Parts: sequence; C-alpha cells; structure tokens
Amino acid sequence: MSISRRKFIQLSSLASASLMVPEFLKGFEYRQAPILNKSNKVLVVVQLSGGNDGLNTIIPYRNDIYYKSRPLIGIKRENALSLTDDIGINPSLKTVKQLYDEGHVSVINGVGYPHPDRSHFRSMDIWQSGSTAGDIVTSGWLGRYLDHACDDCNPHNAMAIEVDDTLSLAMKGEQGNAIAVRDINRFHQAATNPYFKKLSAHDDEHDTNLAAYLYKTVRQTVSAADYIYDQSKIYSSTQSYPDSQIGKRMKTIGSLIVSGSETQVYYVSHGSFDTHVNQADRQNRLFEQLDTALAALVGDLKQSGRFNDVLIMTFSEFGRRVSQNASNGTDHGTAGNMFFISGGLRKPGLYNDLPSLSDLDNGDLVYGTDFKQVYATVLDNWLQANSQDILRMKYEHLSFI
Repeated sequence: MSISRRKFIQLSSLASASLMVPEFLKGFEYRQAPILNKSNKVLVVVQLSGGNDGLNTIIPYRNDIYYKSRPLIGIKRENALSLTDDIGINPSLKTVKQLYDEGHVSVINGVGYPHPDRSHFRSMDIWQSGSTAGDIVTSGWLGRYLDHACDDCNPHNAMAIEVDDTLSLAMKGEQGNAIAVRDINRFHQAATNPYFKKLSAHDDEHDTNLAAYLYKTVRQTVSAADYIYDQSKIYSSTQSYPDSQIGKRMKTIGSLIVSGSETQVYYVSHGSFDTHVNQADRQNRLFEQLDTALAALVGDLKQSGRFNDVLIMTFSEFGRRVSQNASNGTDHGTAGNMFFISGGLRKPGLYNDLPSLSDLDNGDLVYGTDFKQVYATVLDNWLQANSQDILRMKYEHLSFI
C-alpha cells in the first residue's frame, strides 16, 4: 500500500512526539515487552536532581569538624532526628526516620565513583548510564536492563515508566526505550484520538520500512495508553498525597503498583537540590515534600500488602563540599548517600560508616562505595538480572537486599 506525503508527515509527527502527542512519547518505541523477573519485584528510583547535600541529610552531630566547617548551616544536634548516639537524620525527613525505626530503611554513605566530575550534566550522565568517568555511554543502566531482561514481551510495552514529560538517559536502552508519562489522562486522551486509533489498526505492509515503523509506533502507543489508563483506574487510594509535583507523581506510581500493573521500574525526579545559596530553606522544603509523598506511597504499599515487593531508591549526581560557602550554601562536591526503603531489606539501618571529615580530597569527601556496586546489587538481587552484562563489568555486591 502506498502512503501519501501528508499521512507520512502526520505519522512522523506522532512518532517523534512533536505535534499532536506530547513529549512523553519520544522514548516510547520498544522492540519487546515483559516477562522480566518472575518475583513480582518493583523498583522505584527517585532522582534528587541538582546534587543533594549528604552531610545535612545524614548528620554527624558529634563531630566538631562538621560544625567548624558549617558554622551557620550545620544542623544542631537538638534539631536532628537521632539515629545513633553519633548520627542523626535531617529533621524534615520524619517519615523516613519512622520507617528507619521500623527496620525499613537502609542508608549507604560515601557513595561516588573514581575521578569524580563536578558538572551536573556530566556527573548525571555517569550515574544514569552506569559507566565510569572516562567512558561516554549513550544508553542507561535501566534501559539496558530492559534490553536484556525483556523477551517475547506484551504489546503494551509499559514495563518501565518515567513519571515525567521527557525520558532520562537512565531509561534509554540500546534496542529501545522506556516510556515517559506525567499525566495519564492527558496521555490517554492524546494517544487515543480517533485518527490515531484508526492508524493503530493498520497493517505493517507499506512501501517503506520507515512507514511500517511509524504505524507500529502508533499501534504500540495506543496500546500502552489504554493499558496504563485502565490500570490507573483499578485502585482508588485512601491515602492523602500532597499536592506537590512529587506528591502527584508518587500517587501515579502508587496507583499503578497497587492496581497490579506489570510495570517493574518507575523513575521520578525531585529537586533542584543545587543549594549554593541559603541551603537550609531549600533543602528542608524539598525534603518535606519528598517525605510527605513517601508517607502516602508507603501507606498505599503497606495497605495493599505490596511493601515487601517494592524497593524505593534515592540518589543524586553528587554531594556537596564539606565547608559552607559565603552565601550560606554549599558548592558542588563528590560523595553522597543513597537511601533504600522497603519491607524486604536484608540489612536495614546505617549500612556503613560516614566518610571521614578530616581525610579529605581537596576539601571534598572521599567516596568509599562505587555506585555501580549498588546498581549491580539491585540488578542481581532485586530485579534478578545479569548485572555484568548490563554494567559491562563485574562489581562486588552489597548485602542490604
């Protein structure tokens, strides 16, 4: 069958998401869809964009160097939420502290990588691609997980979802990509326009391979929109999610998990934590938003009996300098901390010691755990994948899951 120039342009516009269907379709087309791991495990990745300050997140309140380095922005011992005699957690993370006390939080300190880069863009690329600082990799660690784990997948292709308008590098594979959806209703309305519904029923026999590809993309997009929309309507949460951006996105994730969606990886960003000026107010506000959103999500997971099956993971592209700057903030640093929240942790609590504040690298913390060790642990022990194939190197596992 021949294809007119006008129809070709319309199809191209849909596939690139530049016209009638919004940005979130850009990364959609995927060669396969799910069988993935058989254990029903779900991973929720929370990116703390901008470089979160780990020292004001997990606070060494018995260390004099901490307060000498941060005379105005150091969090006082009486304000921190106590974890041990020596260490506390940011006072805005009340839910996280409660979950910690219940044995549902593991904190890994001093996470970074060799030869750290203090550029937001480059360091984020390194973290999202799961690569070393010396390599330029154009695919993401979770995208490659989909490439390796997906075989004879379902047609709706909703195995990994980023709750946003655009797709992060982390979710882009070598063979295809995950899907980005911020507003499920808007996504469904756009993708199920009668014109696109008609196109989705079209066969694959066309004059050009590109035309066949475009029709296939339309068909998969409509199928994904129907599937995600239907799943989102199955469960009506009784939890009170905050009306913040992160709250709305966590509500979307919660509704899909509890409804029984086959999606196994969710990705969401929160920030910006780039606190060069007046750090305390910004970090506290962002942590309050995150904490209340996590409270509602965990409430849904506990109520539905899914909390043991879901692993919530936080990361940031780097930490901050040990010493405060002249603007009551902190500048780009190196190592930071990662949080893991789940009912299925093997080793909750403070997984390791905080980095030394006296043995610094040009004023920066020295990392003790390579973030790719963490990824390898998540891939192998939680998602039941082959981390060596995905990360292209063998990394020693940690024991928190």
